[in-house]
Amino acid sequence: MAQFPAGSYGNQSSKIRILMYIGATVVIVVIIAVAVFLRGRAQEVQTQKPVAVNPIGQPQPPAETNAVTKPVSPGSTPSASSGQASSPQAAMPDAGLPRPATMGEPNQQLLVEQAMSLLNQPGGQKIIEARDRLNELLPMLQGQERAFVKEQLSQLSERWLFTKQVLLDDKLCTMYKVSPGDALEKIGRHYNVPFEALMMINGIDKAESLQAGATIKVVNGPFHARISRSTFTMDIYLQNTYVKSFPVGLGKQSMETPTGRWRVAAGGKLIKPRWTDPDTGRTYESDDPDYPLGSRWIGLEGIEGAAVGKKGFAIHGTKDPQQIGTQGSRGCIRLQNDNAVTVYNLLAAGASLVDVID
Repeated sequence: MAQFPAGSYGNQSSKIRILMYIGATVVIVVIIAVAVFLRGRAQEVQTQKPVAVNPIGQPQPPAETNAVTKPVSPGSTPSASSGQASSPQAAMPDAGLPRPATMGEPNQQLLVEQAMSLLNQPGGQKIIEARDRLNELLPMLQGQERAFVKEQLSQLSERWLFTKQVLLDDKLCTMYKVSPGDALEKIGRHYNVPFEALMMINGIDKAESLQAGATIKVVNGPFHARISRSTFTMDIYLQNTYVKSFPVGLGKQSMETPTGRWRVAAGGKLIKPRWTDPDTGRTYESDDPDYPLGSRWIGLEGIEGAAVGKKGFAIHGTKDPQQIGTQGSRGCIRLQNDNAVTVYNLLAAGASLVDVID
C-alpha cells in the first residue's frame, strides 16, 4: 500500500502542536482577564450603599443609623466641612401651624391642647401666640371642638383687645401718643376703626376729653362680620382674627336675608333714625315708645353674590328680643340692643365687610 513520506508527516505534526500552544495561551489570557474584571466588579458593588425604594418606585436616601446630622436653618446651605450635600432644599412650611390638606382630627386636638398650654406661661407672655394658633385652627374645626375654640378666643379677646394694655408681640394693637390737634375720630379713620371703638377700649367717656400728650391704645382695623343663616350667629373678626359672636334674628320666609358680601355703607351708621314701616306705612320717630329698631342702625350695601343690588338692608337692634334666633324680620339682621351697640362701635363705615352665608 502507499505510504506518506516520513519528512512530510513530521513537519505537519510540528505545525499542529504550535497552533495548539497558541490557542491554549489565548484562552488562558482571556480567562485571566475575565476573572480580574469580575473580581473588581464584585468589590465595587460591595462598596456601594443600598438604596431603599418606596412603594411608588421612587428612590430614597439610605438610612444612616450611626450618623449625626447638624440642624440647618431653612434656606441655608450646609458647609463643605459638615459632610452634607449642598443640593437645593425645598421651602419649609411655617413651623407650629397646621396645614388643612393634611390635618387629621387627632392632630387637630393635639394642636388645640398645645395652644391652650401656652396660656399657662408665667406673666401671660404667650397669650398672643396662643390666640394666633387657635385662630389658625378655627377654620378646620367643626362641632364641639369649633365651639370650644371660639369660646376660648372670645375669652382671650377680653385680655388682648378690650383692655388698655398692649400685649407682647401683638401686631393687631399698638400704643399711640396723642399730638396737638388730634381727635379720636381722626385717629380712628387712620387705623380703620370707629372712634367709638377707641373710646370703648380705652375707657374714654367723652371723645372731646382727649388731651395732647396722652397715650392711648389703638387697633389696626377694620373689623368684619360673618353671619351664618343656619346657626343664627354673627361672628366678629379683627382683620382675620376671630373676636366674639352674637346671636341674630334674620329674614322670615319669602323675605330671607340675602347671602353674599355686604359693606357697611358710607353714612349708613345712624342712632335711632326715623323709619317708615313698608307694610303699614307708619313712620316711627326715635322717641316713639313703639320704635322697633333699637338704638343703632348699620346700613349695608351689597357688593357680591345675591346681595348685589339689594337696598334697605341693615343690622339693627330690636324691641322684640324673643325673635333673636328666629326668622322674623323683613330681611334685616337683628341684634339684642346691647349687642347692637357693641357691633355699631366696631364696624367702620365704608371699610367693614359683612358676609352672609348659609
